[in-house]
Amino acid sequence: MSRVDDLLTTALKSLPPKPDAKAAAPVKKRYSEKMSEVVAQALAEELRQRGMLEARPAPPGQVGLSGAERRLAGGIGAKKVDVTWATEESGLMLALSVKTINFRDARSGNFQKNLTNRRADMLIEAVTLHRRFPYAVLCGLLFLDVGAGADGTATRRTTFRNAHQRLRLFTGRTDPAGRDEQFERLYLVLVDANPFTPTYTVHEVGQPDQPVDIAAALDAVVDLVAERNFDFYESLDGKIHKLSARAAKGEADDDSDVADLLVDLDDQADE
Repeated sequence: MSRVDDLLTTALKSLPPKPDAKAAAPVKKRYSEKMSEVVAQALAEELRQRGMLEARPAPPGQVGLSGAERRLAGGIGAKKVDVTWATEESGLMLALSVKTINFRDARSGNFQKNLTNRRADMLIEAVTLHRRFPYAVLCGLLFLDVGAGADGTATRRTTFRNAHQRLRLFTGRTDPAGRDEQFERLYLVLVDANPFTPTYTVHEVGQPDQPVDIAAALDAVVDLVAERNFDFYESLDGKIHKLSARAAKGEADDDSDVADLLVDLDDQADE
């Protein structure tokens, strides 16, 4: 089991028992919010272990006074973001959006009622962040109760498979000039959040039959962050490393050498 698996499992074990289906709406809402909170804290700790020391949320005093999630100015308004890595020199470089659907709809008996709302929440988040930070890497994780993978009927597919279809247009943003509403990566997570032996399975959106290892998924995200910020960072073995001053100076010297060569060629052409 990888470090991030340990962190997520510990986070899920910290949750209270899942409320009954007949529980009041505010009770269900608080449970879902709590799941998002503990998952965000686990993922932020994983990012810090991967070299992103300023990642939030964090314990009080570790990153800033409170360590709380960041509220960022966006292209269409300020937005709180579940997990972020930002620095003074580069601004927002990585954001993870964590959403959950934990309860069946009482009328339909399936989990799909809130799927449209969760999609809208994620797309608004992507638009407002990408408009202000076009080079930022955005990764979305939608946690679905494990029952969403088995709530299909003879006339409808499961919520899990429907979610893949409804989200696949909004993942795979490879160019900073691409569509604002797209995420660089989107994942669906089927989760059984029982407090004793919680389990989860991660799938990249568009690949419902091919589970992925979450550590490998984060490796790919780290690679993309380094690719977008190549003047300052590189990725090695799934970790972010800041380029040394010597390396940066070497690149600057290389640029000067190229510039001198171009001047020499221009002079030769004039002769």
